Amino acid sequence: MHQIRLRSFIAALPLLAAAAAASGQEAEPGWAKGRPKTDTAMKMAPVPAYPIPTAADQLPIRKLKLPPGFKVETWASGVLDAREMRQGAKGNIFVSTLFVGNKVYALPEKAVDGKREPKVIIDKTEQATGIEFYKGSLFFATHKKIVRYDDVEDKLDNLGEPTAVLNDKLPGGSDHSWKFLRVHNDRLFYNIGAPCNICDPGEYAKIYSMKLDGSDIETVASGVRNTVGFDFDPKTGDLWFTDNGRDWLSEEIPNDELNHVTQPGKQHFGYPYCHQGNIPDPEFGWGKSCDDFVKPAALLGPHAGSLGLKFYTGKMFPPKYQGAMFIAIHGPWNRTRKYNGVYVARPDGKGGAKVEPFMTGFVENNTYLGRPVDFLVMKDGSLLVSDDHAGAIYRISYGGK
Repeated sequence: MHQIRLRSFIAALPLLAAAAAASGQEAEPGWAKGRPKTDTAMKMAPVPAYPIPTAADQLPIRKLKLPPGFKVETWASGVLDAREMRQGAKGNIFVSTLFVGNKVYALPEKAVDGKREPKVIIDKTEQATGIEFYKGSLFFATHKKIVRYDDVEDKLDNLGEPTAVLNDKLPGGSDHSWKFLRVHNDRLFYNIGAPCNICDPGEYAKIYSMKLDGSDIETVASGVRNTVGFDFDPKTGDLWFTDNGRDWLSEEIPNDELNHVTQPGKQHFGYPYCHQGNIPDPEFGWGKSCDDFVKPAALLGPHAGSLGLKFYTGKMFPPKYQGAMFIAIHGPWNRTRKYNGVYVARPDGKGGAKVEPFMTGFVENNTYLGRPVDFLVMKDGSLLVSDDHAGAIYRISYGGK
């Protein structure tokens, strides 16, 4: 009963915040810029994360739907605010958090007595979201800095201070400031999102890369409103990324985007001038043409909240999934009708991609039961999916028909 009451209170927070803003009790937050002054829109606000994980026996496993031959099970529960996932060379699974957790966990690859207990290795750190593991080192990014911990799997009981500070001049802030990290060709790639719903972003709204010591920072892609999911095609080396579209144009537009970088450092993907490849912004689009910017490889749905993206490199799944991208659709908050799930995107060989649902069932009675965030391909070819809403990690496997 206590949990039910607590969740009812949390669910009511957006209404309370909207009412306070409407009455002039507090300054309008950045996400609210452009919001129509209608009763329906004024009740909308970002979905707050739960302060406690969903109990293991209440996770929505039995309601999740997959293609024939696939199975989903709970891999770990009690992982509050589970976001990005990376695996160490010695099998440890590192899991980051965002607004509620403020920590990074390490979980064992193998269960102990049927359970995996998350060990907190970084704690009390605001926006503890961006993580990557590479050659024994854990790269860790908040909204303000990027650091590196070396030999991390030998120090899980006490990481100590970072081995190196790679960048302590990130802009910080609250809007779209959390990070996503990948290492590719001995360079660390990271995002700096737009500091607003819609504005002139300046040097924000880009994907950058740097050497692993923090030097030689380069722009990889511009006009990227808010990406927290990207990966490299293992066949071509090309970068693909999800991007969250601007809010408040309407409930049905613009779509989130799946984008394909073919000329690193030379391409602009539209923000804030053009959305979903064909909608000029009503404020910043004057004098601009959508034809001047890179078109999306695919559209991912209106206000989809597209997050993690991972190329499937395992062998367990059928051939049509090998080399495909798995995309986490977290789900909209500024749209009356909710939807989300895990989607799969297959490159079409022409720069675009075909997208279709893969795992659904996270929404019941227009309420989220879970919200997928990120993926990890395991050594056996199974796929882990993190869920920050329920505080859980699921395992998808394939056993044939």
